[in-house]
Amino acid sequence: QVQLVESGGGLVQAGGSLTLSCTGSGSFVRINAMAWHRQAPGRTRELVAAITSDGSASYADSVKGRFTISKENAKNTVSLQMNSLKPEDTAVYYCYADSTTKWYTRAANWGQGTQVTVSS
Repeated sequence: QVQLVESGGGLVQAGGSLTLSCTGSGSFVRINAMAWHRQAPGRTRELVAAITSDGSASYADSVKGRFTISKENAKNTVSLQMNSLKPEDTAVYYCYADSTTKWYTRAANWGQGTQVTVSS
C-alpha cells in the first residue's frame, strides 16, 4: 500500500505557473510509473502526464509544451511543473503511482487530490 501526499495546488492567474509535488510512502517493494491526472467539474478524470521508472515521459496533447513531469526515484516523488496556465487547466489534480507490493503484485494508488484554479 502506497500513501501519496500531494502539495502545491492553489489559485493562479492565467499565464502563471504552479508546481505540484507528490511523495509516496508506505509498505511496498518499489514504485514504478507515476502520473498526474485531473478532473474538472462535470468531466471525467483524464491523464495529464505520466513518467516511467526510467524517466520516459508522456503528455496529454492539451498540456504538451506547457507542463513538465519529473520523478526522483530515490525519494518516490513526482512533480509537475505547469507553465502558461489557462483557465481550462482548472481542476482537481490527482497523483497516481503504480507500485509493486510486498507480495510482488502490482497495485494502483491514488492521492487525495489538490485543487488548481486558474483565473482569467
